[in-house]
Amino acid sequence: MAFVRRWRPLLERWNAVRNKPGRIVGILVSIVGLLAVVGILAGIKAGQIGQLINMGKEGAKAGPPPESVSSGKVDEQTWEGTLQATGSVTSLKGVSLSNDAAGIVTRINFESGKSVKAGQVLVELDTSVERGQLAQARARQELALSVANRTRALVSSGSIAQAQLDTDEAGLKGSNTEIETLEAQIQRKIVKAPFSGRLGIRLVNLGQYLSPGTALTVLEAIEQVYVDFTLPQQRLPDVSVGMPVRLSATASPSADADAGAGGSSWEGTIAAVDPSVDSNTRQIKLRASLNNKELKLRPGMYVNVTVVLPNKGKVVSVPSTSVVHASYGESVFVIEDKKPDSPGASKSPTGQPIKIARQQFVRKGEARGDYVAILDGVKPGQEVVTAGAFKLRNGAPIVVNNDVQAKPQLDPHPENH
Repeated sequence: MAFVRRWRPLLERWNAVRNKPGRIVGILVSIVGLLAVVGILAGIKAGQIGQLINMGKEGAKAGPPPESVSSGKVDEQTWEGTLQATGSVTSLKGVSLSNDAAGIVTRINFESGKSVKAGQVLVELDTSVERGQLAQARARQELALSVANRTRALVSSGSIAQAQLDTDEAGLKGSNTEIETLEAQIQRKIVKAPFSGRLGIRLVNLGQYLSPGTALTVLEAIEQVYVDFTLPQQRLPDVSVGMPVRLSATASPSADADAGAGGSSWEGTIAAVDPSVDSNTRQIKLRASLNNKELKLRPGMYVNVTVVLPNKGKVVSVPSTSVVHASYGESVFVIEDKKPDSPGASKSPTGQPIKIARQQFVRKGEARGDYVAILDGVKPGQEVVTAGAFKLRNGAPIVVNNDVQAKPQLDPHPENH
């Protein structure tokens, strides 16, 4: 009975619909139309999926699109042997001028930054007391000289004893010594340039009282300068006095427009090699000398030092832009022709041949200018990627385009814009 009660409402509805044939036909038409629409949509979607599958197969067959790069040849160049270091410029002669005696400044005869000659008076202190004492001493000297002359005449005639002459001569010598002492005291209050050079900033003013040792200014002779630098102790047998050196500064005070990007270069020689090695750094100290008549180098400046060794050798080099730096090593991408049986297209859409970039790990050596020496990994004549290597992977297809390419140089001098 429970089953009958559950299905009775459905049976009643079916009987109601069965008695109306038109409604059944409408329902069937709706169902057929719906199935037709679903079938059409399924066919369209199946066609789209088929097209995508075919495009994927074609893309897999063609391979990834080639990257556009620039290339260059691995060269074998002759490089002179050099040692690189950094140095500091020091003047040939340089002092901090100060006064020897205390006093008040009465005259200043120089301006800051001016050139002076050796012996030129720079600062004078008050010497009025010493000059007064000097005048008195000279008066006593004249008197002692007159007395001594009379005594000499009397002694020669036998009128007085020789002892009196000795006393008067001693008095005259004492007067002369007193004058020399006072003149020396006056000179101590006059500050002169000990050598020719260029003065620094003035540190004193008129009327200022100076105690002994007060700094007045600095004096530097910079027409010839020294450059002090250091090298590892292993290089001690390679260097000697008289070897040529080249120096360059990235920003000299008066660099000419034709000297490069804000810098200049000079040539000099090694003037001294320290006989001892620094026990803390294990470095040897060297000093180079060079002319600085244009006054571009100033004491305290930082310069790059290149010691030129007598030997020359051949090195395998590549442009520095071709080296890819990574934590697991340094590498270059060698350009090779694509094998005929390899997958992918053989030509680009523009008709250029597609090549393969093979990643080759290398051992890098010394860098010079726009080049870097390669100790192991590549051979002369091989073609490597010089621009665009950062976007490549091993075996990546590439297209070489050298229409716009910077020419590497061993001694580059870029223009300063």
